Amino acid sequence: MNYIQTMRKLIGNELLMTIGCGIIIEQDGRILLQHRKDKDVWGIPGGVMEPGETFIGTALRETMEETGLETDDLQLFGLYSGEAGFAEYENGDQVFSVQIIFHTEKFSGELIHDTDESHEHRFFSRNELPKLNSHQERFIRDWVRRVPRPVVK
Repeated sequence: MNYIQTMRKLIGNELLMTIGCGIIIEQDGRILLQHRKDKDVWGIPGGVMEPGETFIGTALRETMEETGLETDDLQLFGLYSGEAGFAEYENGDQVFSVQIIFHTEKFSGELIHDTDESHEHRFFSRNELPKLNSHQERFIRDWVRRVPRPVVK
């Protein structure tokens, strides 16, 4: 059982604060996005930090689990907090998530398309983005606008 599941058993649907870590993987000016299975939206690979993990360790682990790719030379893209960090899921679970986002153009391995969490992975240019995950849209839009890094919001 992971940390989130353990906490949900204790607090039910009440507000839980989490730290999410993800990586903007860029190739030839395009961003790698995953088409989620739980909702019909696209977002970057990433997930929730487990106790004792580092930000980079979380981002690397989640990216490997979700894409099959090993990433290298991670640079801080941005730190995201504030009102946009609140969410309530369909099952009533409430969260406030702080997001630590990295960027890289260095990766290796074979891209896995169908995983437990996603239908497919695909690279998109800045002007052809699909329907984005609302929890991730702000940092993907910052990437599109080439906002100077690191972004702190």
